[in-house]
Amino acid sequence: MLQIGEFSNVCQVSVKTLHHYDRIGLLVPAQVDCFTGYRYYKAEQIDTMNYIKRLKRYGFSLEEIQHLITVSDRMELAGALQKQKEKLRRKQQEMAVILNELQTHIAVFERTGDIMTYQKGYMVEIKNSPAMNVLVTRAMMGVEEFGKYYGTLFERVSKEHVTPTGLNGARYYDQEFNHESSDIELFVGVKEKERADVVMEVCECAMTVHHGGYSSLSEAYGAVVSWIMENGYEIAGAPFDLYIKTQFDSLPPQEWETEVYFPIRKK
Repeated sequence: MLQIGEFSNVCQVSVKTLHHYDRIGLLVPAQVDCFTGYRYYKAEQIDTMNYIKRLKRYGFSLEEIQHLITVSDRMELAGALQKQKEKLRRKQQEMAVILNELQTHIAVFERTGDIMTYQKGYMVEIKNSPAMNVLVTRAMMGVEEFGKYYGTLFERVSKEHVTPTGLNGARYYDQEFNHESSDIELFVGVKEKERADVVMEVCECAMTVHHGGYSSLSEAYGAVVSWIMENGYEIAGAPFDLYIKTQFDSLPPQEWETEVYFPIRKK
């Protein structure tokens, strides 16, 4: 048996962390002295501790780890690891985009001396949105769930034998944005008007085009809203995005293109 200090040293994890894992039931000492309160660990618990540390490095939460260390089903474990791999891959791509943005930002700042020049690069215009026949799904969803909901829509395209137009997007209904859960409607354009869930009519909008990944879309929204306020208009409906060029066109994030529409009316 190893005392907690010895176990801490072998596993290179703090005693404070071991106390916390004990409290939440993640890694309970093999024995606790009823008189001194000293905690003791078995040698085989070293493997468990190292497994926990590895899962933490993979980005699993402690709650997820608590479940995974009890799982014996190989398929479930493989599925969880594969899903986490994809999550890390997406984060890696996002970090590459952010690094590229930062490099560009530094270059522009060094050239102009204006730290916020990047926000002034959007050209906003008044434009009628396209009329679209769409299949829709609306739910309280997080941005990370877009793939799941779009998957359902594209399954419907196949099952219902409709013809996609390639115009896909998202409409935002909440007054406040919450990355984890917002009232969002995703839509897929189809040619067959009679098979559509919704016909999105033409409407007058303030529109701009955003180039790059979605993490900086708020800069495009900010540019449009500022233009609306400065030009005597007001927002007259839920804003929406149209995804013109995406990863599905085999393009890197810096070449993605998103049209941002805000329905407007004169004050």
